[in-house]
Amino acid sequence: MAFSGLIEDLQDRIRPLRARMFPREVLLELHDSGLRGQMFADGRPADVRFEAPLPALTCRDGMPLEKEPLADLIGDLLVRDNLIEAFVMVALPPAAAQWRVVEWPHGRSLPEDPLEGVRELDAAALNFPFPLADAVVDAQPLPGSDPLLLVAASPRSLVDAWIQVFTLAGVQLERLAPAQSCEFLALTPLLQQMASQDLVALLSPEDEVTRLLLFRDGIPRYERSVAAKGSQLVAELSRSIAFYRRTDPQVRDLRLLHAGPLPELQALQLELGVTAEPASHGSFDSLILQGLASLEVAP
Repeated sequence: MAFSGLIEDLQDRIRPLRARMFPREVLLELHDSGLRGQMFADGRPADVRFEAPLPALTCRDGMPLEKEPLADLIGDLLVRDNLIEAFVMVALPPAAAQWRVVEWPHGRSLPEDPLEGVRELDAAALNFPFPLADAVVDAQPLPGSDPLLLVAASPRSLVDAWIQVFTLAGVQLERLAPAQSCEFLALTPLLQQMASQDLVALLSPEDEVTRLLLFRDGIPRYERSVAAKGSQLVAELSRSIAFYRRTDPQVRDLRLLHAGPLPELQALQLELGVTAEPASHGSFDSLILQGLASLEVAP
């Protein structure tokens, strides 16, 4: 064997050991229309990042339809930046998960393992559009005097399809997480500073839809995706916020956040009578990536 071949063989042997001793992680945010990634090392985001669009019908409603092309794209991006040995943490497309705020039965404290506790609840009462027994569930405790959980769930077939994508890509998948749980975790410090009567509206523009997520008293309350654009989008978002305010008489002030550029933002500000603010995500490339990273550093 040539000397260069010996060096290459030695590097191949050392690479898995080095990956275990000096682990590197990649945070990956998925959408139906594209993906973005950012390296995460030593508890903070690194400069290595990537972003790529997805061809139409590659992914729809959070489900990967073309697994091999998706795997090739993800693998190629990681190889390009020498990250194929990194551990990968993934936020699923927002459409991949449904969420509910669950009030724990009266007189019972939250279990040490919230996931096990969720399995004991009446799945029909939670009103998920798929059987909870055949779903992958994430549960995050919520603040407040009453024991509450943010429960997000995805059909197992959808999660298995994404696992297959990453298996084909040849990467080390460490975690799959719902986008909504990531957004909640990223916004938690801000929500803790808000008065209980303040309504926080988060706008997340995507290629095909704009998602509206409402929080009050530190708790997610309402979510809707609007596909309209222009004046119709402004009207639909304004109508959705007005609808929630009618159902929650405790609401007083509105705080409007946006997670990305939105052409209709100025018109929406005029319609609602508030000034919009960018949703801060520090050195991360998005709010979802920031929340995904907090899952890793959480005790």
